[in-house]
Formats: sequence, C-alpha cells, structure tokens
Amino acid sequence: MDLNKLELAKSVSDYIINHRRNLHKIPEIGLNLPLTMEYVTKELRKLGIEYEEFEDISCIVGVIKGERSGKTISLRADMDGLPIIENTNLTFTSTNGNMHACGHDSHTAILLGAAKLLQDLKSELVGSVKLIFQGGEEYPGGAKPLIERGILKDVSAILGLHGGIIDPSIPKGHIGFKTGPIMASMDRFLIKVIGKGGHGAHPEDTIDSINIACEIVQSLNKIVARQIPPTEPAILSVTRIDGGFNQNILPDIVEIEGTCRSTNEDIRHFIYKRIGEVSSAIAAGYGGKTEYIYDFKYPAVQNDEAFTKFVIESTKKLVAPRLIDILKVPVMASDDMSFYLEEIPGTYFFLSNPKGEKDFVSHHRSDFDIDEDLMYLGVGVFVQVCLDYLS
Repeated sequence: MDLNKLELAKSVSDYIINHRRNLHKIPEIGLNLPLTMEYVTKELRKLGIEYEEFEDISCIVGVIKGERSGKTISLRADMDGLPIIENTNLTFTSTNGNMHACGHDSHTAILLGAAKLLQDLKSELVGSVKLIFQGGEEYPGGAKPLIERGILKDVSAILGLHGGIIDPSIPKGHIGFKTGPIMASMDRFLIKVIGKGGHGAHPEDTIDSINIACEIVQSLNKIVARQIPPTEPAILSVTRIDGGFNQNILPDIVEIEGTCRSTNEDIRHFIYKRIGEVSSAIAAGYGGKTEYIYDFKYPAVQNDEAFTKFVIESTKKLVAPRLIDILKVPVMASDDMSFYLEEIPGTYFFLSNPKGEKDFVSHHRSDFDIDEDLMYLGVGVFVQVCLDYLS
C-alpha cells in the first residue's frame, strides 16, 4: 500500500467534511443550482484552479494542468439534491425544503478534496485532470448536455464514485468495483387508456377504462417474469395509476405510469416494444385504445474492462485488498454517469460509507446520512488513479 497517498488523503479529511456540511445546508435541485455553483467556484478560485461555468445547466468544469503535457483524465461529481424535507436532526440540516438525500454533497466535497491535493501535486502530472462538477443527475440529467458542449473532446478516461449505501452487499468501509454493467438504465413510460365513461350503474353502456387499466397492469408484470431470461437483470414497475373522480362515474381516461430498468440495450428496447404492444392489444380487446409514451432516460452504467482493472490495481496501492470488493451483479439504480461512459473509457465505483453500524438508512429517504469520516477514501482513490494514469 502507498501509505503516503493514504495519509495525504486523510490530511484533507477535515477540509472535505467542512465542505460537505456547508453544501448540505444549501441543497438545490435539477439544473438550477446557483448557490452550489457559487460555493464551488469560490473554492476553485481559492485553490487557483482554472474553470469554466455552464450556468444554464449548472455545471462547472475545472482543469489542473501538469507541468508536462500528456493525456487528460476526468473526475466527475454530481451536485444536485432532492425535493425532500430533511429529518436528520443534524446541526447542519437543510431548511429550504430540499435535501441532499443521495449524498451528492459528499461527492462534491470529495472532488474538491482531490482537486486541492492534485493542484499541490501538479508537478508530478504528465498531462491534465479535468474536474466535472455536474448538476441535474437526479433529473433531468446534466451529463448529456455537458457532453454536447464538447467537454470530453480531449479526455482519455473518466472516473466517478457514489458514496453511501448504493449497494448493500458492500461492507461499510469497503470500495466496490465491477467491470461491465454496474448500474441499470432508467426509463419512464406513460400509457393513457382511453375508453368511454358513463354511469357506474350502467357499465354495459361504457368502455371501462379502469378495468382495461387493471388488465394492462397485470399483463405488464408478466413481460419481465415470462418473456425475459431470468439471467438478465430487468425491472418493470408501475408506479402511478390515475383515473376517476367520483364513486358512481366511470371515467373516460386512466393513466398508467412507471419505470423500466435493465443492463442490456436489447432487453431495454424489447421492454419498450412489448409495453406498447400489450397495452394496445388489451385495450382494443375491450373496445378501447391507448396512447403510449416511452422516454429513454439514462442508459446503463457500463464500466470499461481495461480501465476498471487499472483502477483496481491502482486502488490496491492505497488500501488493503480485503477492503476492495469485486461485485458480481449490478445494482438496479441508475446514474447519468452512463453518458460519459458511452463516449470514453471509464469507471464508476462505490464507496460504502453509510451512517451508523447497522440498520443503514437507504438513499432518497428524509433521514439518510453518511459516515463523513470515510470520505477521504474517495479522495485517495481519485488522487492515486490520477497520479498513476498521468505518470
């Protein structure tokens, strides 16, 4: 192990904890992060790091240039929060109606810590480190519009992390890696079932959109269960049904909305096709019809095999091998880190640092929290990989 680099990462622990707490107080959502942008750019100026702001999509891209020219590696952190009222009783609790309930405040703080160290170590870099502070990961996605601005045109590889308890199989204090798919795609579908409403006492005079919707939901559940191999990770979840407005009136329209997730593009498109075919056929069988919308949101997060193996070997210099977990299966959560990984080789890894010792609270809950004392491990991996890659 390279204890020097591990101790170096530990040396900024107080620095990143302070930033995490300050950012935790000001969570903002989507692609509108003015306070967060101001906070991060102020710190980059203190560190003497050049940066470019993309205010319309709340993204910041900084560059640390080594004293000698060479390749460019990028480090990415997301900065947005969620529209959740916080219930943690922390001394630095958010009070603005939003919350960093997924740990993006810690991701941003970790990247600032890595930036601080890499700026001090830039004489050792043969090439450059591009720092991506991104908005809108939760929704609607800041990675794709940022890529469209050309920020990856000179980047050879990219590295990112997710903290907290994104994969419960990883013990606390461990770091999880996986080649190939590590997270699923995330899509949204909406089916509008159109029937003919009428009096609840005379259903024979109607085309019962509620009954049709119930049949459709039951059939959608069979797409994954009966038409996709059990060895292929896939999820189809109906998350909203909306229709009707009175106890004795059958409505004209019922809406069915949900999410689909997979790690295989062929399976992803198969699910999209089958939802439309199944819902349309069932509605037609009862004299109704459907309108169908399918939004392809985020593709699966696919880690490059060669670069991920390089990152794992680099991490072994930093921590004991027993603290490195090689994951066998992906998690079905999603992340728009996937868009970067479609463009260039890269790795997304998991730092397991939930708060407490057992009964960990999952992400996207009002009482979610992390163990701040383990954040330095994320800094260490970022710095070690950059130094090895640009040596």
